[in-house]
Amino acid sequence: MTPDKREEKLIFEIPADFDSVRLDKALSSVAGDLSRSFIQKLIQQEKVTVNNEIVREKKQPVEVGDVVTVSMPEPSLPEIKPQNMDLDIVYEDDDVVVINKPAGLVVHPAPGNPDGTLVNGLMARYEGRLSSINGVLRPGIVHRIDKDTSGLLMVARNDRAHESLSEQLARHTIIRKYRAIVLDNIKEDEGTVDRPIGRDPSNRLRNCVVQSGGKNAVTHYRVMERFGKYTLVEAVLETGRTHQIRVHMSYIKHPLLGDSLYGPEKNRLGAHRQMLHAGTLGFIHPVSGREMVFESQPPEDFENILSRLRSEN
Repeated sequence: MTPDKREEKLIFEIPADFDSVRLDKALSSVAGDLSRSFIQKLIQQEKVTVNNEIVREKKQPVEVGDVVTVSMPEPSLPEIKPQNMDLDIVYEDDDVVVINKPAGLVVHPAPGNPDGTLVNGLMARYEGRLSSINGVLRPGIVHRIDKDTSGLLMVARNDRAHESLSEQLARHTIIRKYRAIVLDNIKEDEGTVDRPIGRDPSNRLRNCVVQSGGKNAVTHYRVMERFGKYTLVEAVLETGRTHQIRVHMSYIKHPLLGDSLYGPEKNRLGAHRQMLHAGTLGFIHPVSGREMVFESQPPEDFENILSRLRSEN
C-alpha cells in the first residue's frame, strides 16, 4: 500500500461485542457512517490495517482490543445525478423549501453514499435551481440533520435566500426543536447543557465534550413525559454542532434510545436508530420577511415506542 499524504486515517479499537466477528462486519458496525460494501472495497485496496498489519481478507476475524486503521482516500467530486424521489414537501416557493426528511435518508453525497441522497432528489425536483454557496456536493443545503434523524429541514433555492438563512443560523434566531427519547429518568424538569464540542480523539466518527479546542455548543431541554427508565424530552438547539443533541445528552448520562454511537449497542425496545425527531422549524422568510413556523409529528417507529412505553407505565 502506497501511503497518500492526503488520506485521512480513521482509528478504531474493537469492543468486546465484536470479538471473533469478521473484519468487514465488525468495522461497518463500529464505523457507523461507512457502508459494508465501501469497507470491503477499501480492504481490497489495502487501505485497512489491523494492529499495523495490512489486511487483505474481509472475512478475517478480529479480536477485542485490536486496533483497526482505515486510510480514507481523498473524496472525489462525483457528478450529482438527479434522481426522482417521493419527497415530503411541507412548504415551497421560489426562495425556500421545507422538507420532512425520513430517517435513513442521507442529506448529501459522501464517501460510501455517492447517490440516493436528499440532494439527488432535490436536483431532480428543482432541476438544479438551488443555491450554490455550499458547493456542488451540497446545492441548496443550509443545514443538515443526521441520516437516522427524522424531521424538518430547510433548503435554499437561491444564493440570496441561502445568505439570509445562514445569517439567521449564525445569530441563533432559527427555531429548532427536537423530540428525543433518552435513557433513564431525568429528575429535573428542564436544564441546559453548555459545553464545547470537538472531535473524539479515540473515534473519528464521534464527537465529544472537550475541555479546549472545541466549538461552543448550547442545548436546552425540558421533560415532556417520564417512563421510569426512559424520558421523552424536547431539546432546543441554540447552536448547531454535528451530533450536538446526541453528544450533550450522552454527556449528562442520558444517551438517546437507539443511539449505538453514543450509547448502548442494544436496547430492549428494538429501536434501530436514535430516537430523535426535528419537530419544529421556524425562521424569517428571506424575501418576504414573514415569520414562518412549521411542525412535524414523529414518524411511526418513534410513536410505536412511545405507545409501548405509555402502556407499560
